[in-house]
Amino acid sequence: MKLKLDNEMLAEMFFEDVHLLGIMASVKSYQFVWQINRQMGYSFSLNNDLEIERRNKSRSFFFSIYEYQIPQTSVCYYIYHNQNDGEFLLPELKNLDFLWMIKGEDISMKDIQSLQQNIKALPNVLLVNEVSSDKIKNKQHLIF
Repeated sequence: MKLKLDNEMLAEMFFEDVHLLGIMASVKSYQFVWQINRQMGYSFSLNNDLEIERRNKSRSFFFSIYEYQIPQTSVCYYIYHNQNDGEFLLPELKNLDFLWMIKGEDISMKDIQSLQQNIKALPNVLLVNEVSSDKIKNKQHLIF
């Protein structure tokens, strides 16, 4: 008997309580995260266990993920670097440098709008937009 993994159901469950912000910023990922931690008061850290590997031809590309759990809540933030050496984690969103995932039940639209404004105020940030998960063709690339 063969068991088959249902990627669509897995993606649907993963994205149940998720909001995504797409960010254009002309800065390296570690500099971007450092600015967020310093100016917004977060404590994002690189989570190597969540790093995503994508293969293209004979090469492997690794996409880093930074993580921050908001204390005393179920809300967790993840920052994905969308580009590595000309390869994209989400090719359909090539114009975005970073994706900020907000995962958890305790987040309001007011909180998301406030977060967007705070990100926009950072140096080197050119654009911050909410991205509908319905618009993402390769959702499985974000699942860790």
